[in-house]
Amino acid sequence: MSVDAATVRRIAHLARIAVTDEEVPHLQGELNAMLAFVEQLSEVNVDGVEPMTSVIPMEMKKRADVVNDGEIADDIVRNAPATDDHFFLVPKVVE
Repeated sequence: MSVDAATVRRIAHLARIAVTDEEVPHLQGELNAMLAFVEQLSEVNVDGVEPMTSVIPMEMKKRADVVNDGEIADDIVRNAPATDDHFFLVPKVVE
């Protein structure tokens, strides 16, 4: 896959980048080199390779999935003008 001059101008327009006519050939070469690299990556056999979260094997830190109120409900509603049992009271906006 290769990029022509019209495509370079369109990409620049979509990216809101001002590109002069002198810059188009250079950008065309850069974009074609990037696309060639991506095509080269698609040739790599990755069958049986597990996805990684890091280059170093490590266990992700996990916390217990427990529902709680954060134990600071009083602090959260302290400055509210109107509350009821740790809930904010707001005026009705829909009838």
